[in-house]
Parts: sequence; C-alpha cells; structure tokens
Amino acid sequence: MGEKTALTVSVGLWGAISTWLTATILPLPVWVVFLAWACAFLVGSGIRGAALSALANLVGIAVATATQLLVTAAGGGTLVLGIGVGLGSALMIALSRIPLLAAAPAIVVGFAITVATMVATDVPITRAGADHPALVAAAAVVTGAVFAVLSGRTAALLTARRRGTDPVGEAAA
Repeated sequence: MGEKTALTVSVGLWGAISTWLTATILPLPVWVVFLAWACAFLVGSGIRGAALSALANLVGIAVATATQLLVTAAGGGTLVLGIGVGLGSALMIALSRIPLLAAAPAIVVGFAITVATMVATDVPITRAGADHPALVAAAAVVTGAVFAVLSGRTAALLTARRRGTDPVGEAAA
C-alpha cells in the first residue's frame, strides 16, 4: 500500500476509534485530541514528534491557565484580558527558544485549546476538580499524541507490507 493510502486508512481507523472512545469511555473533547494529533504530525513523526508536540501543547496549557488566572485575579475586562493575552503570547514565543519547546505553533495550540475547552465546557479556569479545563485539555493532548503514534505506526506497517519489509525496515524473510 502506498504511503498516502496507508496513512488515509490508518487515520480513518484510529479517528473512528478515538471518536468512539471520547464519546463513550474517555470524557475528553475529541476535537482537542485531533488538534494534538495533528500537531504531533507537524512537529515530527513517531514517538519523538509526539512527545515534543505534547510537551509544547502542555506548556501552552500552562501559560493559558496562568494567564486566565491572572486576568481573573486582576478583575477581568477587555483591557486586562488583552494585556494578559499579549503577555502570555510573548511568553510562549520566548519559551520556544528552549530547544525542547522549539515548536512554537504547538505551544500556541495548547494555549488556544485550553481557552476553547473552558468556553466549550462552560467550566471556569478557577474551578478545582477533574473537569478543570487545563486538566481536560492536558489529558486530551496526551491522548492525541498517543493516537498520532498509533496511526503513524499503523501506516508504516501497512506500507512496509507492500515493500516486503517489516515495520522497522528490515527485509522480510
């Protein structure tokens, strides 16, 4: 099977499974899982790409949480929100100077999915508990990274069979 076809089949299969899991067993927003999954492919393939992407997403989640908490503590309002988001945005890009966090867009996605999770679930950033938007977003990010690895490995397996090799690239016996 060609690489694009293998990836098509793999992502379709794992996309169906991830959607079913988040609708039945894992109370996570599937769209966050898909965003994290896409980030992992943009950052790089395999476990390394997924780990670097998830780390960047998680840093974005932390920056968003701190920003929202500071904005809330300062009394909110559009001016305070604008200043807070501006400072948080600057911090995200500054953090991307750290080699492990070089994927600045993945940090920004982490920030955005935190705010979007807060809005979509109608759970404020100040609420403690398992439904805290940052915890939900973080769990979904890690889940998305896992699905990125699974779909990448499945695609590699399907492609390798066409070439007569095993998934690690050695000739089949």
